Amino acid sequence: MRATTATHIHTRRQREAAGKNSPQRKSNENQRQTLRKTAATKSTDHYQLVARATKDAIRDWDLTSGALTWPQGLDSLLGYSPSGSGQTIAFWQQQIHRDDRSRIAASIREAIKSKAEHWSGEYRFRHAKGHYLHLLERALLVRDKDGRAVRFVGTLMDVTARKQLRHQLSHSQKMEAFGQLAGGVAHDFNNFLTAILGYSDLLVAEVQGRGTGAKYLSEIRSAAGRAASLTRQLLTFSRREPLEPRILEVNTLIHNLERSILRLLGENISVLCELMPEKKHIKVDPDQFTQIIINLAVNARDAMPAGGTLVLKTETISTNGKSLPELPSGKYVRISVIDNGMGMSEEVKEHLFEPFFSTKGDPHGSGLGLATCYGIARQSGGHITVESELAKGTAVYIYLPEVAAPPAGAYRKRPKLPSGTETILVVEDDISVRHVAVRT
Repeated sequence: MRATTATHIHTRRQREAAGKNSPQRKSNENQRQTLRKTAATKSTDHYQLVARATKDAIRDWDLTSGALTWPQGLDSLLGYSPSGSGQTIAFWQQQIHRDDRSRIAASIREAIKSKAEHWSGEYRFRHAKGHYLHLLERALLVRDKDGRAVRFVGTLMDVTARKQLRHQLSHSQKMEAFGQLAGGVAHDFNNFLTAILGYSDLLVAEVQGRGTGAKYLSEIRSAAGRAASLTRQLLTFSRREPLEPRILEVNTLIHNLERSILRLLGENISVLCELMPEKKHIKVDPDQFTQIIINLAVNARDAMPAGGTLVLKTETISTNGKSLPELPSGKYVRISVIDNGMGMSEEVKEHLFEPFFSTKGDPHGSGLGLATCYGIARQSGGHITVESELAKGTAVYIYLPEVAAPPAGAYRKRPKLPSGTETILVVEDDISVRHVAVRT
């Protein structure tokens, strides 16, 4: 009986061994492998089709093993090859900006724990070339029969341009609000100063240098004059300061300023003018334009205490309303003021054109120089932008609408106004200013 049982077992094992090595068994296994490869290929092709249809990239994160896979679309977006090294979730998390990393990780953990099916989030991700993109990711959490999340399949959209546009519009609206506030305050303050200066002038005429009163009056007039200058800068920033624009050739304007700029900068800073060969015209108040260039040149000098190079450049560009949403579509003359000085941080750039924000620190700067430049550019129908990086320098770009050259003899001297004993009607809503105007 035992011999028979042993023989039966031996025979069964032989049959099983023979079955494993049989041609039919091998054929079936090959077919299964082929089907798995075909399914994987179809899945990848499906990813590719979805990515192409939505213009998004896809990543597939195996939550059990931590492995990360993605189809070809992601390398064109982020620069990392699907077949390259580092396809783990740890690698992915390292590329997320450090200020976003913990927030995104906590949000995903919460979605996994809460049995959610979907997750979405925005974060900055480092491109293979080193710069950061703003990504919007929407993901599906795949769960097993017990409800445990086993896969995290996300689509990624590059929203960098959208974020930049939103930021530009927000900044433009903020500057507009600053301008309205500054203009309202400066207008009222200007009326007070006009009365102070006017009555001071009347008193000076009466005192005629007698005693200490004349000295005190001189100090009052000096302080009021400085305050009036500050008020004019605020009015310029808010675009309420009257301008006297003229059509002028931009290269001539720069050439005329070159000698003054050289005197301001000192011997350790050289000036390089890169002016376009064509003669292009802008409509601008020449005094205000001079103020912009001089202000920017002084700022560049202060950013290069050890010396350097200041570049003044002119060129023409066309905008379509997208790259510079603050400007209507059209042709513009761009004047660039570029230095290779200390540069600025992102935080400083964020507030650069706000009134009373100074890059020099008290008491060296009033905080109105760049705000004034901004106001002049905007009031002239243009715009001003800045690019800067710490230890690499700063480039300030002034955009002004290109206009046709004026006809010959367009600007003649104004004839003298007739004088005599006529009665003049003075119209002024502020009573103090009106009384001063009548007295003087």
